[in-house]
Amino acid sequence: MAQLIWTKPTLADLDVIADYIALDDEESAKRLVAKVFHHVEQLIDHPESGSVPPELRPVKTYRQIVEPPCRVFYRIRGKKIYIVHVMRGEQFLKKGMQKRKRSA
Repeated sequence: MAQLIWTKPTLADLDVIADYIALDDEESAKRLVAKVFHHVEQLIDHPESGSVPPELRPVKTYRQIVEPPCRVFYRIRGKKIYIVHVMRGEQFLKKGMQKRKRSA
């Protein structure tokens, strides 16, 4: 069984997305956050279930899961899964985003 580690910048990413959605519909924002956390928790039992982000191929260091409208990026290190970035699904991962400071 793996351990999930959410980095502080990643939680801030999710907050920004939820805050934007909450401008129109606070309940939808709350539901989205709950769905993202639920989907990410499934990685505990199935850490390699995510896909390799197309923008990072052929490198397979990072994986992603999609919970529309979000893409959640993570990295596996031994028995730990680091959640390193959350962004809107229509965006592409820019070079260097995966190298952000990973403070847990």
